[in-house]
Amino acid sequence: MGIGSWIRTFPLVQYLIAWTQELFMSVLKTGPVPQHVAFVMDGNRRFARRRKLEVKEGHSAGFESLAHILEMCYQVGIKVVTVYAFSIENFKRPTVEVDALMEIARTKLLQIIHHGDLADRFGISIRVLGQRSMIPPDVLAAIDKSTEMTKRNTTAILNICFPYTSRDDIATSMREIVKRSEKHELDPEMIDEKTLEQHMFTKDCPPLDILVRTSGVERLSDFMLWQSHQDCTVEFVDCLWPEFEPWRFGSILLRWSRSKAVEFRKMEMEREQRQL
Repeated sequence: MGIGSWIRTFPLVQYLIAWTQELFMSVLKTGPVPQHVAFVMDGNRRFARRRKLEVKEGHSAGFESLAHILEMCYQVGIKVVTVYAFSIENFKRPTVEVDALMEIARTKLLQIIHHGDLADRFGISIRVLGQRSMIPPDVLAAIDKSTEMTKRNTTAILNICFPYTSRDDIATSMREIVKRSEKHELDPEMIDEKTLEQHMFTKDCPPLDILVRTSGVERLSDFMLWQSHQDCTVEFVDCLWPEFEPWRFGSILLRWSRSKAVEFRKMEMEREQRQL
C-alpha cells in the first residue's frame, strides 16, 4: 500500500475527502450540466503491467474506477453515460484476455442486479449497445437480466457499448434504413442525416456533450465517431483509466460548464442587441 492510500484509511481524512467532494458537487450543479457524456476507458492493461499484476486485475481495477465516475456523473445530474466497454476489434486479442473480459462483464452486471444500490438510487436504465450475436450465451443472459430489471428506471441511462465500433453502428443503421426503404416504410428521397441518427444505437439519447479518453492516447478508436462530430468537447487525459479519479473528471466538467455559461451569455447579449 502506498503512502497516499495509507493516509486515506484514517477516518478524519476520509471525512475531509467526502466533505470536499460534496462541496465540489454542489458547485458543479450551479452551472450548466452536460446531458450526455462518453468514456473511452483506456489503460487497464498498462496499469496492470506497471504494477506487475495479471491483465484481468487491471480490468477489474478499471471497473472499480467506472463505479466511482458513474456515481459522480449521476450525482451532478448527467442523464446519459456511454462507456466503451468492448470493441469488436478486441476479439483479436489473446483468447485468455477476451475470456477474462467477458467474465468480468458478466460478474459486474450480476453485481449491479443483486446489489443494485447505484441503479436504484439514481434510477438508471442499463442498455447494452452493439452486436448481440457476438456475445457468449452466459454473458448475454446477464445482459438480458440487467436490462430487464432496470428497464422501468427513467431518471438516467447507462449505455454499455459491448461489443461495438462506430463504423458498425453506422453500417447497422444504414442496413436498417435500406430494409425499411425496401418495405416502402421510408421514402428514399427523404433520407438525410437525421434519418441515420434515428436508426443508430444511441437514437433515444440526447446529443453527446463530452467525450473523454484516458491513457494519453489522442484518438477515438472507432468510438462515437458520428455522435462526436459536432458540438462535442473531446478531452484526452494523460492518466490510465484505473487512475482516473473523480476530481480529474470534475475539472473537465468545470471547464465545460464555464465555457457553456460564457457561450449562453454571449447568445443572450446578441439577442438583446438584435431587439434594440
